Amino acid sequence: MEVKLCVPGHIYSVTEDLDSCDKLRGSTTLAINFYLYLERYRPKGKKMIKFFLMVNKQGQTRLSKYYEHMEMNKRTLLETEVIKSCLSRSSEQCSFIEYKDFKLIYRQYAALFIVVGVNDTENEMAIYEFIHNFVEVLDEYFSRVSELDIMFNLDKVHIILDEMVLNGCIVETNRARILAPLLIFDKMSES
Repeated sequence: MEVKLCVPGHIYSVTEDLDSCDKLRGSTTLAINFYLYLERYRPKGKKMIKFFLMVNKQGQTRLSKYYEHMEMNKRTLLETEVIKSCLSRSSEQCSFIEYKDFKLIYRQYAALFIVVGVNDTENEMAIYEFIHNFVEVLDEYFSRVSELDIMFNLDKVHIILDEMVLNGCIVETNRARILAPLLIFDKMSES
């Protein structure tokens, strides 16, 4: 069986039987081992991240990315309920909320809230740190990111998010690797 792993910026191909992945561990890259781990231990059809939202204090959505299909009217209703439940909480309350059949993890940065919906088996602290890593990448690229940076460079923010999350799974956290495609685009546009 041939296993193809597409990580943004890299394509890996391994021709081996998935049952013999123990023998591959010493000779493959971390990305392939991660893929084999997901194939073996993650329940089929379960995405780690269901959606990613960036919202301002007025409740206006600045960025939304869904990793499971959802109709537009259901998205609107979900965003309204999620935003209301996150914005109504005080700063002393926990940043993890049980919501319907999944969890909400959110963080506030100045006037922006970043909300991530995950399945109920996901590690909340890992997603909490992922949100912080995402903001640090934005800060590095935009030099002190603001809401206006996000609004006027939404395509670049989506590229950053796509480099970090693939099909609902976190695949990259290294800032240099995440920003590499954007820096190439910037050089090409200057030429």
